[in-house]
Amino acid sequence: MSILPSYLKYTEGHTWVSFDEDGYAVIGITDYAQDSLGTLLEVYLPSETADFEMEDEAMSLVSERSQLEIFSPISGEVVEINEALLEIPHLINMEPYDGGWLFKLSAHNMAEIEDLMNDQDYAEYIERPMDEVDFDGEE
Repeated sequence: MSILPSYLKYTEGHTWVSFDEDGYAVIGITDYAQDSLGTLLEVYLPSETADFEMEDEAMSLVSERSQLEIFSPISGEVVEINEALLEIPHLINMEPYDGGWLFKLSAHNMAEIEDLMNDQDYAEYIERPMDEVDFDGEE
């Protein structure tokens, strides 16, 4: 069973969103996603100041098993990237909800958060048969 902190919001693309003490949206991938990918080998982070609409392709991860495109769960401007991942990509595997965060956004539209899943809804989503769980965030 994957770890699912209740204070996070989740997407069908297996990303999570929380907010830091400065009000920035912190984006990462779920424990389920990192476990499915296997050991992360490379991380291609967005540039700082990149501006995304909700569901825009933001970055990619390369693992021992596959490559995963990460889509921005909300719209916003990148204000910080987790540079530690450039040296230690598998930090995502070790700490998907802490040290393995991907990037931070200054959110453009806080109402978009309401479109995301809570921990219970995401748990139900990942329990569905694998042919119904898509890593592109599309059903």
